Parts: sequence; C-alpha cells; structure tokens
Amino acid sequence: MRYLLKLLPFILLLLLLGACAPKEDAADLYKQEFPLEADVTLPDPYTSKEPIKIVLTQDGEKVENANFVHVEVWKADGSFRQGMEEAENEGKGLYTFKTDLKEEGLYYVKVHAGSNGSTIMPTKPLAVGELSKADIEALNGNAPQQSGGSGHHH
Repeated sequence: MRYLLKLLPFILLLLLLGACAPKEDAADLYKQEFPLEADVTLPDPYTSKEPIKIVLTQDGEKVENANFVHVEVWKADGSFRQGMEEAENEGKGLYTFKTDLKEEGLYYVKVHAGSNGSTIMPTKPLAVGELSKADIEALNGNAPQQSGGSGHHH
C-alpha cells in the first residue's frame, strides 16, 4: 500500500501533463501568413521600347491593387543610378516599368513591392548591349552592389 501512495503523485502528474496536450487544429487558430511573390520579366535583349514586367501574386491570387510597386535601377560600376519610381498598374496583377538606358553594361533592377503586410524586394541583373570583362565577373560573382543608402523607405 505504501508503494502505491508513493507512486500516486507521479501518476497524477502524468495525468495532468497528458491533459495539456495541444489540439490538433491549434496551428489554424493563429494568423496565416501568405507572402507576396513577384515574377519579374526583363526585356531580352534590352530595348527601351519594351517594359519591365512584374506580376504580383499572393496566396495564389493576382494582386490587383498592391500598396506600392516601385522600381529602382543602377549600373553595376556605380556610374548610373535611377532612384525608385512607381510602376504602372496594368490590371490583373501586372505592373510595368519603362526605362531608357543608353550606356552599355550591367545594370541591376530592384523591385520594391508591398501588399497586405508583406513586402518583397527582388533584384535581377540586366545586360544592356555588350558587357565588359568586369561586368561579366560581377555577374558571375552573383553579388549585386547595393544601390546606396539614400532613397525612399517604406
């Protein structure tokens, strides 16, 4: 009998801990996050007549009215920088941006987009005309130079 009395607190503790198991649907009670996604298509080969196309989706749906869609362009060697400018909303989740890059070389295009609390900033390289050896090395290094500290923050 004494042996059972010594085990009783442990048995009660196990029963209490067993009762504290989370519900199987507990994860559904929390806010579900649906990240914003951007499919950025650059003109290839580059021509100033063709726009940069950005298709935004979130939770599998096209984002027709994003909070913001801005595009920033800079040259890899630092000789050119075009600050953030707003992209055109073409409807059905498509946003376009035109830029007239006159000098040959490697550029980077960074899209700043936000919708429903989700913000993304994908960066893609853009070749204009012939690339220099330094441009090719920078491209193969896959490390775009930052566009600088100045600019618009969200």
